[in-house]
Amino acid sequence: MVHNGIEYGDMQLICEAYHLMKDILGMEQDDMAKAFEIWNKTELDSFLIEITAHILKFRDTDGKHLLPKIQDTAGQKGTGKWTAVSALEFGVPVTLIGEAVFARCLSSLKSERMDASKQLNGPKKTTFNGDKKAFLEDIRKALYASKIISYAQGFILFRQAAEEFGWNLNYGGIAMMWRGGCIIRSVFLGKIKEAFDRNPNLQNLLLDSFFKTEIENCQESWRK
Repeated sequence: MVHNGIEYGDMQLICEAYHLMKDILGMEQDDMAKAFEIWNKTELDSFLIEITAHILKFRDTDGKHLLPKIQDTAGQKGTGKWTAVSALEFGVPVTLIGEAVFARCLSSLKSERMDASKQLNGPKKTTFNGDKKAFLEDIRKALYASKIISYAQGFILFRQAAEEFGWNLNYGGIAMMWRGGCIIRSVFLGKIKEAFDRNPNLQNLLLDSFFKTEIENCQESWRK
C-alpha cells in the first residue's frame, strides 16, 4: 500500500516537472525526453524516469508524438487513497502522497474543468527570459528534493503503523525489496537502505546525514 502511495507521489512529481519544462521553458517533446535521459544518469536514476523519456519520444502511427493525444484524466485503483486514509488515521503528515491522490481526483473531473476553463480566467502565459539551462537544473534538483520528502513521509507512516501494531519492521530491507522489479525501483532506494544501516532507529530520513546534505544542496533550486 505504501509502495503504491509513493508511486503516486513519484508520478505526480514527474508530471509537475513536465509541466514546468513544457509550459514555462517551452521545451519540445524530444528535448524533454533528452533531459529525462540525462536525469536518469544522476541521483534520479529510476524506472519511472527512464520510461518517461521513452513516453515523451514515442510517436503514433502518423509519425506525431502520442502523448499530446492522450486525454488528461487519470484513473486510480484506490491504493494511493488507502495510503492517504491510513495517514489520516495514524495522524501522520503524508502530504505529498495525499496531494498526488487529489491531483488524480481533480484530473477525473474533465467536463467540469472544461466548463470552468471557459468562465474562469487563469494567469496570462509568460515567456521565460532567464537562463533555461540553469532553470532546468533547478527543476531536476527540486524533483529530487521532493522525491526525498515523499519517501521520508512514506517511511514515517511505516514507523507509526509499526508502533501501533507492535511490528518489528526492517526498513532497509523494505527499501531493497522495492528494488526487485517494483515500479518505483531506483538507485535511490539503496541510499535509504544505507541510512537505516547507519541507524536502524532512524526516526526520519531527513535526519540522516546523507539525506540532510542532499536536501541542503537542493534547497535553493527547490525554493524557486
